[in-house]
Amino acid sequence: MTAIRNGVPWYDTDGEVVNAHGVGVVAHDGRFYLFGEFKTDDRNVFAGFSCYSSTELAGWTFEGLALPPQVDGLLGPDRVGERPKVLRSPVTGEFVLYAHADDLAYADPHIIVATSASVTGPYVIVGPLMFEGRALRRWDMGTFEDDDGTAYLLTHEGDIFRLSDDRLTIDEQVAAAVAPGGESPAMFRSGGAYWLLVSNKTSWERNDNLVLSAPSPSGPWTPRGLLAPEGTLTHNSQCSFVLRLADGRHIYLGDRWSFPRQASAATQVWLPLNVDGGVAALPEYLEAWTIDREETFRPVRTRTDVGFRASREGEHVEVAFTGDGVEVVGRSAPDCSYGLIEVLRDAPRDDVPPGEVIVLSQIVDWYSLVPQRGTRWVSPPLPAGDYRIRISATGERPEWRKKDGTRFGPTGSLVDVETIVTR
Repeated sequence: MTAIRNGVPWYDTDGEVVNAHGVGVVAHDGRFYLFGEFKTDDRNVFAGFSCYSSTELAGWTFEGLALPPQVDGLLGPDRVGERPKVLRSPVTGEFVLYAHADDLAYADPHIIVATSASVTGPYVIVGPLMFEGRALRRWDMGTFEDDDGTAYLLTHEGDIFRLSDDRLTIDEQVAAAVAPGGESPAMFRSGGAYWLLVSNKTSWERNDNLVLSAPSPSGPWTPRGLLAPEGTLTHNSQCSFVLRLADGRHIYLGDRWSFPRQASAATQVWLPLNVDGGVAALPEYLEAWTIDREETFRPVRTRTDVGFRASREGEHVEVAFTGDGVEVVGRSAPDCSYGLIEVLRDAPRDDVPPGEVIVLSQIVDWYSLVPQRGTRWVSPPLPAGDYRIRISATGERPEWRKKDGTRFGPTGSLVDVETIVTR
């Protein structure tokens, strides 16, 4: 079984980076379907919602853009599209996609509704989600489907709406403002209670996410503290969705955003949720795990200590290796930023001109507000052979700001590499 690897770029079965963020997952006909924002590395504009499938929550196959860019309307040019979630209507059998649509200033929020006869799409936009005769003007959103098939839409600040059976409109609002200041909501049911996860508002930066519980979606909702140990910033992630497995276990799906290089360097943090003694928590960070909890990782062939620290553009280190896979271990910190990783091999002797061939190239994010030592990058499977790995500093030092002007981002452009692991 393939492992779920946290905090590193994932590669699909075609060898391309999995580009899905702010995700939701649907189980259908023996497969998991992952929907997310298809990001770019230059502008925060809607480039489509992607769909991937897997049988084990790893080893994803790209199914295409479930909802591509639109020529006009709420997801037309120069618009934002975020946090796609999919439910299936028990009445029509259609799959219904919900997402936040907005302008680039985040001043025109809507929740859009799109439908498809197939889980993978293509989805066609029906229009904005309506409530009491008006378009629902919300931004961060999530969905939750209860054991009895009742479905709910969740929005920032802790508003909860019950959806109609056809999933196209709202029947009623069942709770209001139960999580003031919260965004990126996710809900699940376990241990006889309902649990609501929200993050704080820190733009693309991570923070200590919060947990609330209630006897029903209508409440009363009680704050239960932090989801993960204080100061870990939810293991450097932001909640996006909670997936319930067939055996009743729940998995936290979180984003490790990487502004502005979201397509290249943003990664996932997926962890088993613990619900025990009236507390829902993520007590520990797991770099790699499988849903059956079996350790199936391949043995390490070589481990090369590198000790490379650089911040000027072009500074680099190269390490030769033999094998069919390589990993980079290093330290992320506030003074770190983007590095470029390249895997190279010599061109065949009959090549004209001779030289090196770049087998793959990947931007990787070394930044984190809370320092963390761990695996920064894992290559996709490579044909067995002789290679070199080159790691370079880019000198890039991005920054971003909240609406109130608060600045976030790296204080430097350092790339800190400790070890190269060959498998």
